Amino acid sequence: MTTLTNARVVTPYEVLEPGWVTFSGPTITGVGTGGAPAAADDDVRDLGNAYVLPGFVDLHMHGGDAASVGSGDPDEVRRAVAFHHRHGTTRMLAGIIAGPVPRMTAAAATVADLLAAGDPGCAGVAGIHYEGPFLSSRHRGAHAEAHLLAPDPAILATLLAAGRGHVGVVTLAPELPGGLELVRSIVAAGAVAAIGHSEADHRRSRDAFAAGARLTTHLFNAMNPLHHREPGLAGATLADDRIVFELINDGLHLHDDTIRIAFATAAHRVALVTDATPAAGMPDGEYRLEDVDITVRNGRATLPDGHTLAGSTLTMDRAVRRAVRHLGIPITQAAAAAATTPARLLGLGDRTGSIAPGKDADLVVLTPRLHVRHTILRGRPIGTP
Repeated sequence: MTTLTNARVVTPYEVLEPGWVTFSGPTITGVGTGGAPAAADDDVRDLGNAYVLPGFVDLHMHGGDAASVGSGDPDEVRRAVAFHHRHGTTRMLAGIIAGPVPRMTAAAATVADLLAAGDPGCAGVAGIHYEGPFLSSRHRGAHAEAHLLAPDPAILATLLAAGRGHVGVVTLAPELPGGLELVRSIVAAGAVAAIGHSEADHRRSRDAFAAGARLTTHLFNAMNPLHHREPGLAGATLADDRIVFELINDGLHLHDDTIRIAFATAAHRVALVTDATPAAGMPDGEYRLEDVDITVRNGRATLPDGHTLAGSTLTMDRAVRRAVRHLGIPITQAAAAAATTPARLLGLGDRTGSIAPGKDADLVVLTPRLHVRHTILRGRPIGTP
């Protein structure tokens, strides 16, 4: 049994200080405060007042370390996953952007093959996130307009089949003709229907939630702004206690007070995400996300026009660190947004996303200044910060 002691253990409700966590093999066996009940033959690790948080769960990640999870190249998938492991992420969805359907299905099939084979380089990949192709052209962001399609049940069926049971989230615009029917089909297939890159007004957003959508993709970005007489998708999301919403906390996608407002309104429904591109972890320069050219200047990823944001260079540890140290969000709320809430959305809440006996030993050890020291997936160290 392994014992982590002399730590600040972050649970969804409090910080146990001094706290301890024990795990045997892949499973947490105990959590508490004070002196840990360690046996003589235990592997006892004194963390010197470091933080222990549940391993991060990223719903929206496209790549990192110059690699793309949607490339169809297994080595690129492994490299991107390893990069995010080094930054504290223990579970993640492989994000595939809008593109030609054959390219999207080939990318999904690659991920599905790796997962079916139990490839160790994909440890912690919880599934696939299709971001498109059924998106609004007006709010397409960095998605190429040529690849956007009207909702089509046959195409959706093709995409789902390519994922072979591993599709976790599909983002679409419900205001498009046939959009609500696709929401119902996604839910019936066992995936999460997400609303994003959408021009949906308040009524259509509520219709989508009534049809079963349970996630809003990168809230406030790629949608109409909240207006006091037409709250739109943003307002409908904040007002509906069933809906989890992503936030990209990189200091670029959202104003700091916008994030504070979102946490103050519904901290228990925030899911911090990276929307990371292959440029994450790389110096400024030119990169490519499938067929989209990305320019990075001062860590800001845009299309070559220099204005349209094109994903991010964010990592989950930086999102958490920024929430706590820069925005003043309580670390319990930040940890829940980075792990507990997204795990619950994906149906993994009974296995991961919080530190409790019986759950997987998915943990991230952070320094007192919230930098990653160790990432642990099912009791085994992964990655090197």
